[in-house]
Amino acid sequence: MSYVMLTADQALESLLAGNERYVNAKLTHPHQTIEHRTALVEGQRPFAVILGCADSRVPPEIIFDHGLGDLFVVRVAGNVVDDIVLGSIEYAVLHLHTPLIMVLGHANCGAVVETLKGENLEGHLPSLVRAIKPAIDKIKDQSVDLLDKAIRANANRSAEQIRAARPILYELVKADKLKVVTAYYDLASGKVEVIS
Repeated sequence: MSYVMLTADQALESLLAGNERYVNAKLTHPHQTIEHRTALVEGQRPFAVILGCADSRVPPEIIFDHGLGDLFVVRVAGNVVDDIVLGSIEYAVLHLHTPLIMVLGHANCGAVVETLKGENLEGHLPSLVRAIKPAIDKIKDQSVDLLDKAIRANANRSAEQIRAARPILYELVKADKLKVVTAYYDLASGKVEVIS
């Protein structure tokens, strides 16, 4: 199978163009044919890694109007970063040559809401709250739009952790071979906004 290699900027352009189609209900549903599915058996070359929340309202392939083999999607509540997430991203970058990573936060993120509440949670939920809390601590003195600011701060923190992940991701970002951006998805409008 032959692949079209995109630069990080072209990959971002493609994501945003797909989101524009989604927002305007002009979806093209690319790369969803039987032929394309069959061709992908031999390999994949996704042009972007999306680290997104596991929230069922934020499916990257749909909101970016892309199909099979286009996106390498890692989803976890609160789009937080841990060693498993970093390993998944490193795999895409090193072995699939993916040039762009997007950390995608979204409006009304339940994981951030629970962290802001500061209540005692059961099971493994405290682990999630511990991962989000440092981002919230940076902005907690801001009273206006606290949830929105906390969601954006959390996504930015995850992007910072990815950029700083040594040795692989850090070195690739430093050498301008990998781009990491942060974005915010509005549930009501469907619009994705790049925030950093």
